[in-house]
Amino acid sequence: MERKGYFGEFGGADVDPKTLAVLNELETAFDEFKDDKSFSEQYINLLKDYVGRPSPLYYATNLSRKYGTNIYLKREDLNHTGSHKINNVLGQVLLAKYMGKKKVIAETGAGQHGLASATACTLLGLECKVFMGVTDIARQKPNVEKMKLLGADVVGIAAGSGTLSDAVDAALDYWVENSEDSFYLLGSAVGPHPYPTIVGYFQSIISREIACQLEEKCGKRNPDYVIAAVGGGSNATGAFMEFVEQKEVRLIGAEAGGISLVIGENAATLELGRPSTIHGYKTIVLLDKSNNIAQTKSISAGLDYPGVSPFLAHLSTEGRMSSVAILDDEAMAAAKLLMKIEGIIPAIESAHALAVLGKMNFLADDIVVVNLSGRGDKDIDAYLESK
Repeated sequence: MERKGYFGEFGGADVDPKTLAVLNELETAFDEFKDDKSFSEQYINLLKDYVGRPSPLYYATNLSRKYGTNIYLKREDLNHTGSHKINNVLGQVLLAKYMGKKKVIAETGAGQHGLASATACTLLGLECKVFMGVTDIARQKPNVEKMKLLGADVVGIAAGSGTLSDAVDAALDYWVENSEDSFYLLGSAVGPHPYPTIVGYFQSIISREIACQLEEKCGKRNPDYVIAAVGGGSNATGAFMEFVEQKEVRLIGAEAGGISLVIGENAATLELGRPSTIHGYKTIVLLDKSNNIAQTKSISAGLDYPGVSPFLAHLSTEGRMSSVAILDDEAMAAAKLLMKIEGIIPAIESAHALAVLGKMNFLADDIVVVNLSGRGDKDIDAYLESK
């Protein structure tokens, strides 16, 4: 970051003074506790003994044979609660507890962040309120029921398209009015500073593990490619961070191409967006012809967001990472291929990253890591309904 809270030209905190004061409190607490021995030890122990880290780096023999290269899957789907979200959630809920907060507010799209939030709050003894668009509630019922079983209050948001962006709006509004005793647990590497930095810090465990595991398996720390799905950007940020300075590693983000690459029919922000401000930070945003934030559409609730992490926006504009828009049908086909030849049912979000494999020309000795960010339990109905 060249300026505090910025990644190149993207980031910052474009918020009112009251919200800025709360964000400054959060930043101060994060800077203090992330280096606190007791906090760090408790967090690391939770990752190891509760989440099950390190998550495996699996050599996908059949997938590698099909594409004529060496493909490894970073198995974040094997984490407790079924995705990478728990890495960040445990860190932030622990931070909330150290700050003396009693309640946690979260937003969710695919439900993975909401489920992880409900889980961590139950474990650490905090109340949990999860905001979720009504469209996403309907298509992610398994995770909604799990959140309720764990004691979370799930608040349906009918505004706009009833998806992730609308849930973020509602959660932020509620938090500003209840910040004295409540902690806003942002699930992706988006939002005003310091959230992108905090989420990136807790998710960086993914790429640190990849480097160590590759060294153990292959004798080299750096893969040739790292591929991850990009919505807001938390799993991609985590998968890329360790390799950003290693220029020989190609970083590829798979975005939701939706039905088509026409504004309003996808969530391909890096492909089609322009610099603007959303939810209190500057990034690349999908805008309509009137320069308003565009509606998005994707079969993947977790990628259905019109903005992107300022960190990834910076990497993209600098040419350090490339993006590929994956259509709904392509993602579903990639998911079904993984089921058929590797016996793994991925989340639809992760299926977008898998679909990139069929669009690349790999060398036989390349090492390709795909971040399998979540498992597909929540998406069973969508898979069964698809042709």
